[in-house]
Amino acid sequence: MSLAAENLCIIILLEHSQKSEKPGTEQDEVKLQNASKQIVQTAILRAVQQVSQESQQKEKRANSTSLQLERGKLTKKHEKK
Repeated sequence: MSLAAENLCIIILLEHSQKSEKPGTEQDEVKLQNASKQIVQTAILRAVQQVSQESQQKEKRANSTSLQLERGKLTKKHEKK
C-alpha cells in the first residue's frame, strides 16, 4: 500500500472516530498525535529504504563498470602479445 493510501486510511479512521466523540477532546488529540507519529515513522522508514536501495544499485553499477574496464584492459594486453 502506498504512503498516500495509508495516510488516507488513517484520516478516514480519524474522521469516523471523531464523529462519535465530542470534538476537541483529549482523546482526539492523542489519536491525532499517534496517527501523525505513525505517518512520520512510515515516511522516514520508506525514505531510508529507498536511499539504501539506490546506494546498492549505484554500487552494483560501479562494480559492473569496473569489471568491464578490467576485462577490456586484459583483452588489450592479450591482443598486444
